Amino acid sequence: MSGILLVFFLVLTFMSANTLYFQIDLTITNTLQMLHFPLFPQLMVLVSWFGYFPQSLFLTLLILILFYTFGFRWEAATSLGIAVFDETINVLLKTLIHRPRPAANLVNVVTSVNNYSFPSGHVMYYVAFFGFIWFLIYALLKRSWIRTVLLFFFGILILLVGVSRVYLGAHWSSDVLGAYLLGTLILIVSIQIYIWGKKR
Repeated sequence: MSGILLVFFLVLTFMSANTLYFQIDLTITNTLQMLHFPLFPQLMVLVSWFGYFPQSLFLTLLILILFYTFGFRWEAATSLGIAVFDETINVLLKTLIHRPRPAANLVNVVTSVNNYSFPSGHVMYYVAFFGFIWFLIYALLKRSWIRTVLLFFFGILILLVGVSRVYLGAHWSSDVLGAYLLGTLILIVSIQIYIWGKKR
């Protein structure tokens, strides 16, 4: 599974490094931005809001502090490692690929961001970090309404963040796909490391 994800990501990365955007990127963005359901634009803004600084830093630190306070030291350490590695690899890849963000003359840019586009930092953070938190909540908490609410909250953020980034004109769909692939790969490896360390 991990090998397949890596191959797909490497192929997409190579293609994206040599292409400003694909025709399907433009088609998907235009189609999404034609949606005018009530409160849909506000939902898209809200979903992305959690991934911007400083709220992303605050939320990450809050989760780490809660884990540490309640005695989940290995969980806190693993989560911190994921957050740092995810951010580091995203910045390195964006700098290496230096793919421009969607231009305002092509799509409606609701949220303007100045750095590079591939892969989406929001999506990587949500999938790798929030995905790991989702796993821990599922594995460690007993069934309760709080557990259900938390699983729904983090799950819906992970599912919708890709749509949000494209809808807001912040990323191309291929940026989002690359981030889902790499974020999932980081998540799989992180869970394996967590389970290995938990046994020790």
